[in-house]
Amino acid sequence: MPVISEFFGIKIYMYWSEHLPPHFHAEYGGNSVIIDINNCAVIKGVFPFKQLKLVIAWCELHKEELLANWELAMQNKPIQKIAPLQ
Repeated sequence: MPVISEFFGIKIYMYWSEHLPPHFHAEYGGNSVIIDINNCAVIKGVFPFKQLKLVIAWCELHKEELLANWELAMQNKPIQKIAPLQ
């Protein structure tokens, strides 16, 4: 599972050939969460509140890039890195 971005100790991943809806995985300090890209909302998992706010903000800023990566992943093509929050 390739890391597509990292910021403030949070790692963002996307798998190839995943199930719908379009989503990504985030990990921080032993916690993991799955985020729906279209809604920028948690599908599954638990995250510390502060870090979840950062992940949601990042998702909103990079929604188009995330959806483009989702399409690449569904075609088993290389996934692009996405700029972190700074």
